[in-house]
Formats: sequence, C-alpha cells, structure tokens
Amino acid sequence: MQGLTLTPPRRGGRVPAPGEQQEFAIARGPLSGNASSVSPARVDSSRRPLQGVRVIDFSMGWAGPLCTRTLADLGADVIKIEAIQYPDWWRGVDRRPAYEKTARFCSMIRNKRGITLDLTRPAGLAIAKRLVVEADIVVSNYSVDVLPKLGLGLLRALNPRLVMMSMSALGADSIYRDLRAYGSTLEQGSGLPSVVGNPDGPPVMSHTAFGDPVGGSNGCAAVLVALSHARKTGQGQFIDLAQVECMMPFAAPWITVQSIDGLRSTKYGNRHPQFVPHGCFRCAGEDDWIVVTATDTDMWYRLAMLVGRPDWAESPSLRSAEARRAIEDVIEAGISAWTLARDADEAMSKLQGAKIAAGVARLPIDLLEDRQLKSRAFLQEVDRPFIGPHPQASIPIREGTMPYAIGTPAPTLGQHNREILSDLLRLSDDEIAQLQRENIIGTVMLSERELTR
Repeated sequence: MQGLTLTPPRRGGRVPAPGEQQEFAIARGPLSGNASSVSPARVDSSRRPLQGVRVIDFSMGWAGPLCTRTLADLGADVIKIEAIQYPDWWRGVDRRPAYEKTARFCSMIRNKRGITLDLTRPAGLAIAKRLVVEADIVVSNYSVDVLPKLGLGLLRALNPRLVMMSMSALGADSIYRDLRAYGSTLEQGSGLPSVVGNPDGPPVMSHTAFGDPVGGSNGCAAVLVALSHARKTGQGQFIDLAQVECMMPFAAPWITVQSIDGLRSTKYGNRHPQFVPHGCFRCAGEDDWIVVTATDTDMWYRLAMLVGRPDWAESPSLRSAEARRAIEDVIEAGISAWTLARDADEAMSKLQGAKIAAGVARLPIDLLEDRQLKSRAFLQEVDRPFIGPHPQASIPIREGTMPYAIGTPAPTLGQHNREILSDLLRLSDDEIAQLQRENIIGTVMLSERELTR
C-alpha cells in the first residue's frame, strides 16, 4: 500500500524484547488525561464520528463499497455513483427488477445515498466534478486507468484538500497495473492457498474472496489517516492502495520462514503446527461440528480426562505435543467418539467448563439465534423496498453499549437523484428533467435493447 506520502509510516522499526518498553509505558501514563472518566452513558449516540464528512463513492462490488460503508456507518455522507447503463455489478446482471433484490448489494450500500450518472457523457461528468469539489473523500476500486479515461484523473486539482484513494488490485505503478483481478485472484497472488489445506493436497481456495473485505478494511484505515491529516493541515493526498498487498500479512510467517531455511512449509489441514490435538469434530445432529484443541500439557490432561481416557492423561510419554503427534489419528478418533454422542453446544459447554479451548463451528443460519450476538444486539432488522424486513450485521465498532443504528437501507437505483441534484447542486426542475430525458440520470436499469440503440 502506497500513497500516504504526507503521513508516511515510521521506518526502521524492530520487534522489542519482552518487557523492554514497560518502563516507558508506565512513565507515559494513559493515552489521554480523561480516558478513564468517559463512560458509555456519556457517549453522544446521536452524533457519529464522521458526521459532516462527504464521500463520493465510485466503487463497485465488495472492496470499495465495504470501505465506504464503514465510513457511512460512522456518520459520513456517502454518495454512491452508478449508471442506469451499467449499475454496480453486485446488483447482478439481470436487468429486470431482480437487480433490486440482491442481498449482498443491500448489505454493502446501506446508509448511503444513491445517484445515477452516465460518466461517459459531458453532462454526467460535469455533475460528478461538481460533487467532488465539495467532497472530503473520493474512493474508486476500478482498474487504474478507468477514471483518467473518463476525465476524472486529476480530481485533486479541483479540490486540494481532497483525499483520493485508488483501490486497484495490483497498484497504479505495478508492472501488472493493466491486469484485472478480483478478491479470489488476490488470494491466489498472496500465497495463502499454498500454505493451507491437506498435507498432500493442492493449493486450497477459500471461495469467499478474502481479498475484497481485507482490501476494503485496509482502505478505510488509510483514508481515515489521510482525512485526519487533511483536517489539520488542509492538505489532501492521493492514496495508491494495491489490494493484493493487504493480503500479504496472512502469508507473512511462511515468507519469513522459507526465506531463512528454503524449505516448503508443512500443510496441516485442520490440524496445527504447535497444538496436538487440534481439529474440527463431528457432533450429534445433521451437520453439527465443534473445534477443539489443547494448547498446553495441563489442557491436554483435562481434555483426556473429560473424554474418558485417563490412560492418556497419566501417560508421561504423551505430555509433549511432539509425542502426541505420533498417535494423532488415534487421539482424534477418541475425541470424535465423545463429541458424536453430544449436541454441539452441550459439548462446548462441558469443554469450556473444563477450561479447554473449544467452540461450535456455526452455520450462517445459526447466527440468527446466536446468544452471544443477541446479547450484543449485533443483528439489526432493516426494511427495504423489493425485499422487506431482513437482518443485517452491525458495524463492529461502537462507542457505548449499543451498536450504531443502521439509519437507512441501501438506496434503490437513482433514489436520491433529485435530492442531490436539487438540494445539493441547485439544479432546476427543467435541468433535472433534461438529464432524465437524455438518460444521463434515471431510476431504472436500461435494457439490452436500449443499450444498443
């Protein structure tokens, strides 16, 4: 990730020895003088941290929209730009009203305002530039040359305090800058698939496109750093974020180890290089599983006793993880026999009660009734046209005891055209009507026949 030229990271750091900075931390004291006096009850939940910040969102899909959704959840006024010719690809390719029913789109675009603009035509481009002049942040995750080709390559010339972030897959100055990539290809490029999976198996993909949400989260952090600097100095900056580099921390340990000894790392599947046993075990029920591990000798003793194998617990030859690895198949079979006879939550309760690391491998549908999430009021009900009431996950960040409320559902296509063009840019009714007639703006996706006219 590059581009934070005005707020660069510190160079030449090293890992401190244990306790090396303890004296410094004690002398320095708390980060702020009144930190301990702030209580959840005193938090002003009506005002969010980014209230008053305006974001122009040129992004599509997952990575960029997750970045800007986080900003919106924190109170920023995010204006998402689409086109009736080519809307956000997470709406899907169905040009009938089904494009308003895509769950992933509805989750990523909540708390934002939506406008449609044909950026390939001068009138649409002019409106986009007017929006940028009054904005604090612009985010794009197109390929690096898309905005410049549209005439939006020098946005900071219009607004010197603008924080402009390009979230391309491989970076603006990469030798592969012209290649297209997605979350799954970023995962491949990070090296992660080659270090997970079964020992004798091929590289394994997650198929959840990790690169997208990881890039989006890193992008949000970069934008907030640059925004803080812009607020203090009035200086904006351009951020060139290569999403593939955001994935590198996942494979960093293997990069380091292999660079030292040149040996390929062992893949462990559900097992673990340090802890034995460590695995996912079937429980009673149709598709119920639990993850169990023993992280030290004492935990191993308690686990062996709980599953009815005191001989394992008392055996001096099994006190080390290295020794237990020699009979790992046998140990796993013994744990499986115990878990198969129990409901997953019952098994977790007994294991946790014995201070053994264990957790149920939840199915997504299970989370709707998850007691921990309910205790945190994490899932909120959102009511949106075309879909109706449905649950959405809160932003994980909170100031008080309750999460930030989801204020508005994802906009329908072009829902806020008039609101933005009239109230914000002061266009007349006649001007807005003309834009509508010319398909510069609109509220319905154009059909394939209309596109080819």
